[in-house]
Amino acid sequence: MNLIESVKGAFTNDFISKTSALFNETEGGISKALTAAVPAFLLGIISNASADGGSNVSNLGKQAVGSGLLGNLGGVFSGGSSTSSLLSMGSNMLSGILGNRVGNLSSIISGFSGIKQSSINSLLSAIAPIALGFIGKYALSNNLSSEELLNWLNEQKSSIAGAVPAGLNLAGLPGEEIAKAGTAIQKPTEPAPGAKWLWPLLLAIAAIALLWYLMRGCGKEADTIVTADTTAVTSANPEPIVNSPTSRVTFKVILPDGSELDAYKAGIEDQLVTFLTDKKSKPGNDLWFDFDNLNFKKGTAEIVPESQKQLNNLASILNAFPKVKIKIGGYTDKAGNEAANRKLSQSRANAIRAELVAAGVGKQIVGAQGYGSEFAKAEMDAPESDRMKDRRISISVRAK
Repeated sequence: MNLIESVKGAFTNDFISKTSALFNETEGGISKALTAAVPAFLLGIISNASADGGSNVSNLGKQAVGSGLLGNLGGVFSGGSSTSSLLSMGSNMLSGILGNRVGNLSSIISGFSGIKQSSINSLLSAIAPIALGFIGKYALSNNLSSEELLNWLNEQKSSIAGAVPAGLNLAGLPGEEIAKAGTAIQKPTEPAPGAKWLWPLLLAIAAIALLWYLMRGCGKEADTIVTADTTAVTSANPEPIVNSPTSRVTFKVILPDGSELDAYKAGIEDQLVTFLTDKKSKPGNDLWFDFDNLNFKKGTAEIVPESQKQLNNLASILNAFPKVKIKIGGYTDKAGNEAANRKLSQSRANAIRAELVAAGVGKQIVGAQGYGSEFAKAEMDAPESDRMKDRRISISVRAK
């Protein structure tokens, strides 16, 4: 079980919509706050568990499971007594984990997301029992002792730390050191000055070895080592679409204000700008554009750094066409459990939405939905090259 992905998957578009109405905040603000609040609180849980061997977290987790919350997530955010009961329970659990530092965390996330601190307090009170509920359910299902639970939480450290948004300063809060360690792990190590001369030589040797290997293996099928899921490389959407690029020729996409974007010929930027500038083109549910340079770490909703360029390009396009409204769709192949596939695709769609919200174009996004393998064409035992086409993120223009 990946704890950060499981907890994030609970906060669906429906949750974001209901809580934004309940707290009188924008959906974009709630979405951005969640990207910070979820990993920050989970780091606090790990820190609390480390202090007493996991006993407190184990007890709170069992209490959350006993409340029946996880079986009725969709019904407790509509206002009324059920919501009040949830927030009251969550407030107590929040204090039980963070102590007197709840106010510090809510202040930091308020500044990060741009929504009121009182709304952040309520949001954290909703997150606490949900997060602890997932932990308690896992502990009960696997009959974990407090010590075994702590060991499992420690195994989750790196993925949780990696989900902390850049620029979120958790100084002085539980889990701060874990977050710093996670950031440090992700940074490339600078070679010692005296060793820099070695890199060109090693690269040259590697290039020669690769050339020899390819010549030697000509005509043989190469092994494929998948380090990241690729979305939208020559993919086919479940509905009629604009064709994905068939070549990787780079060129300049020109926006209405004269600015230029570096992109691929017939890539999503080229297709989208062509569509938006064509007065005869009409938006609709049956027209989707696939990202062609967007990747996630395998099995997660963590976007790899190399994908940021295409996300930035999309934000620039939306800024250039302020009347445009889009919906984001996430898709997986048929391999694995469908419930998990749908949750993963939803998490990935939410991750893209969060990036665009952070870029300032959240008001132009009307939805983000994970379809799982519902529209996948390749069977689960099909070759990887076929199944890869079903793993993608797409956008649909709903207004222009």
